[in-house]
Amino acid sequence: MARLLPVPVTALPRAQDRMTFLYVEHCVVHREDGALTARDAAGTIRVPAASLLAVMLGPGTSVSHQAMTLLGECGTTAVWVGERGVRYYAHGRSLATSTRLLVAQAAQVSSPQKRLRVARHMYSMRFADEDVSGLTMQQLRGREGARIRDVYREHSQRTGVPWRRRDYRLDDFTASDPINQSLSAAHAALYGVVHSVIVSLGCSPGLGFVHTGHERSFVYDIADLYKAETTIPIAFDVVAEGMSDLTGTTRRRVRDRIFELKVIERSVHDIQSLLDVDDEETLEVNVVSLWDYQKAVVAGGSNYAAVIPDDEGSYPDPEPSGGDAGA
Repeated sequence: MARLLPVPVTALPRAQDRMTFLYVEHCVVHREDGALTARDAAGTIRVPAASLLAVMLGPGTSVSHQAMTLLGECGTTAVWVGERGVRYYAHGRSLATSTRLLVAQAAQVSSPQKRLRVARHMYSMRFADEDVSGLTMQQLRGREGARIRDVYREHSQRTGVPWRRRDYRLDDFTASDPINQSLSAAHAALYGVVHSVIVSLGCSPGLGFVHTGHERSFVYDIADLYKAETTIPIAFDVVAEGMSDLTGTTRRRVRDRIFELKVIERSVHDIQSLLDVDDEETLEVNVVSLWDYQKAVVAGGSNYAAVIPDDEGSYPDPEPSGGDAGA
């Protein structure tokens, strides 16, 4: 069966043009071409997935891999809920209970001076014993280009695998040579792990410091810190050994190397270090606060209708609202 290519984002309906949600229960959710299908004893319905903002999956629902792929391609959120949709159970969510890292990331990427400082920090992690504090972005890119070219050349000489250049096509994986196929499989696995760490920490995958303009810019930033010791040597080794299952062998070895080198633990520490946020500062109780330009934050769940600052700009204590804000 021919593989269906994802619909370009520019061709998808805008959020404001979509319907609200679809609730399904006690059925099998699958995909037929570009439509989402829900099948039960009464029959099958077809819904254009791109026309929905969310699909609420109720009790007794089975969802196929192809259906989830379609929802991801269309930017449609899948939410697992209770009977009749009255209880929310789960969706793809962060493990973070604080937005401290996200706020730090947004603040630093929005300031050219702070962004350059973080970018230099990233490059300094790759250039051992080199002072990059005075280099411009252009100089850093040039240094990195030379470094990665040397890494490819080194492993080509070590394994005897010919190397010309990085070459891959998004629409035809098999069009490239074996070493580029192995590299693509290895990098994809590393990107997946790094992406999960970034999201788990509550950071934005799209707010990159070196890479920019892509929804996974920060993923590429962080993954580049580890490629020289993980994916690149593995790809050359697998091709040199003539493995029949090229991509499968590559992925399994990347998985093992990530475990051996503690890449997950390292990436958590590196992200916190790059954003200058201590580990202890991210371990906070999940409390919703309200922003205030004078006091940074004020307590949520309170009624501020009668709270007026005094002449010195201080606020009296508000009365509890008795509501469920932040619940």
